[in-house]
Amino acid sequence: MSRNTPESGEKFKSKIGGQALIEGIMMLGPSNGAMACRLPDGTVDIEIWEENSGKNAPWYRKTPFIRGCFNFVSSLVKGYKYTMKSAEKQMTEEESENSNDEKLSEKAFGIIMIIGSFIGVALAMGLFFFLPKFLTGLIPNIADTGILRSVIEGIIKIALFVAYMWAVSLTKDIKRQYMYHGAEHKTIACHEAELPLTVENIRKQSRFHKRCGTSFIFIVLIIGIFVMCFVPKGLLWWQRSIISLCTLPLVVSISYECIRLAGTYDNIFTKILSAPGLAMQRITTREPDDSMIEIAIEAMKPCIPEDKEEDKW
Repeated sequence: MSRNTPESGEKFKSKIGGQALIEGIMMLGPSNGAMACRLPDGTVDIEIWEENSGKNAPWYRKTPFIRGCFNFVSSLVKGYKYTMKSAEKQMTEEESENSNDEKLSEKAFGIIMIIGSFIGVALAMGLFFFLPKFLTGLIPNIADTGILRSVIEGIIKIALFVAYMWAVSLTKDIKRQYMYHGAEHKTIACHEAELPLTVENIRKQSRFHKRCGTSFIFIVLIIGIFVMCFVPKGLLWWQRSIISLCTLPLVVSISYECIRLAGTYDNIFTKILSAPGLAMQRITTREPDDSMIEIAIEAMKPCIPEDKEEDKW
């Protein structure tokens, strides 16, 4: 029986979300998570694990304005973990043997990954936190203009983000990842349309989704502008950078509640709120091929709970 009746006129919205990996897709449902990857030999590898994001989730992952930070950090950790796993699965037998011959232990590999992560975070912080404030600080007498300074910083930050995402989209590997991103969105849309998960049904769906991580980042950038408007005038660029970092948990918490509103309601406010992120998805998603849609289906199926009520957003 359909979860939506014609009388209700309400579109079903699922809790299931996902992420594109290296030649694969990860989906997270209320009770289960799953990762499906296309191996170099053409076969599909699937991993399934238990999730605790449904009704049995701890209080701090369900309480408004607290859950945002915890869920955001959890998503980052899982995204990084399974992206690394998906990359490892793309190694051929010969490459694995060569890796063993070089005697690079798992512990050493983990240390290298941690160092690489810190470098990546440091570069991201420099590009999206410090650089916009430094550039804005070069404008004469800008320190005496509170709101205008925050708006200019925000515009520079958004411009850098868009330019960065566009630049990386030109590389072959990222193009494929963006195609898997499109397959993930289209599969979730097919599930929310309550249609059977087939390649034919999924291919017809939109690759744009309001609850996408890209939309979330845009909301974080916009909320960050408003929060920084309340910072006192006269501060140096590095002082504003420190305050921006300290207020990040607040910005993430507010943004998380906004993305939940955007995913729940369809009105003028949520359409305006979602518009920048949906526009950005023209860069971060691409139309997938059928083999990618097949991967998305395999990742989605284990995440659909037996109790349909648990899946309602």
